[in-house]
Amino acid sequence: MANITTFADKGADLELVGIQKRFPGFTAIENLDLTIPAGSFFALLGPSGCGKTTTLRLVAGLEDPTEGRILLGGKDVTDLKPFKRPVNTVFQSYALFPHMTILENVAFGLRRRKIGDPVAKAQDALRLVELDHVQDRKPAQLSGGQQQRVALARAVVNRPALLLLDEPLGALDLKLRRQMQQELKAIQQEVGLTFLHVTHDQEEAMTMADTVAVMNKGRIEQMGAPEELYELPKTVFVANFLGQSNLFSVKVAGSTDQVIHTDLGGSRISVPRSRSERDAGEITVGVRPEKLRLHRQQPAGHDASINVLGPGVITDVSFIGVSTQYTVESSVYGSVQVFAQNVEAGPAAALGDTVWLSWLVEHTFGLLDDRLDTGALTTEFSTRAIATQAALAE
Repeated sequence: MANITTFADKGADLELVGIQKRFPGFTAIENLDLTIPAGSFFALLGPSGCGKTTTLRLVAGLEDPTEGRILLGGKDVTDLKPFKRPVNTVFQSYALFPHMTILENVAFGLRRRKIGDPVAKAQDALRLVELDHVQDRKPAQLSGGQQQRVALARAVVNRPALLLLDEPLGALDLKLRRQMQQELKAIQQEVGLTFLHVTHDQEEAMTMADTVAVMNKGRIEQMGAPEELYELPKTVFVANFLGQSNLFSVKVAGSTDQVIHTDLGGSRISVPRSRSERDAGEITVGVRPEKLRLHRQQPAGHDASINVLGPGVITDVSFIGVSTQYTVESSVYGSVQVFAQNVEAGPAAALGDTVWLSWLVEHTFGLLDDRLDTGALTTEFSTRAIATQAALAE
């Protein structure tokens, strides 16, 4: 990749202060306060209708907040028109002009803004995404991945303080999507822009972002580094939305300074106090499927560092190459998912086997009493992407 560390202006902080967005009959965004540091790759993750796209449109200036302020680099841009904001957007649909060459597409915004030497700047941007060799072709002559990189070059060439990515990889196939995830991250690190990425794809957010904010019903449920959110979710919604989790409703039966002990149908489930949001009464505890181990016999003499459940019956076995996914059913704890890495040839257990389950206490987490309905709000907006891109470039 080309060395263009001075290509784009340095990114700026984005700050949302008390943002609300109300539509007739419902509220899309509730009292959102958010700061995204300059130069970071930030992902808003959530299901359709959670408010993430509305947030992006507010930042872009395509929607006006009902209440609150939007600051970019410390400057209040709440009332600025889209084309006056130092912001560019990359859409899922690419929004390339079909009658223009690739070079003309990238230079379009520069010419509309009467920026000097638009062709040379556009060529620099195409070199950044390694597409300068196709600058004379039309968009229809490029693959989906190449068109997405052209759309990225066209956004970056304007040197925005903030780049908005609206489900940018949703139209690509799995292999190409993963390749583009790596390329987008590399480009962001090279040019130093602030990226705000909106997606419903958990893997995409975790692969690319420095910080992920999980949204639900117009508010942020939890925010942090990808590994932090995955290893230590705080709510049922986050635990279920970001990957898969086995969750159990248990009663606290005792505790020490370090560990909370709970009861699940006669089995003791312990959770580190530092990893639990609650420490009394009925609580929800969980563990990720890949943390579990299968045993054909009840583990004998296990120590306090291990939680054990069983027996249960394997009701489903799915071999997926690197791992085998098991479903274990029990009248005591219900259905549990287990992901076992295939270190040997083939599955280690078979359909109908009776097994016990174990995992390290340190992998257990305790959640807030989360009673939120995960149903999506019907907040859908349709835009004519090419027309919007033209408006933003004015």
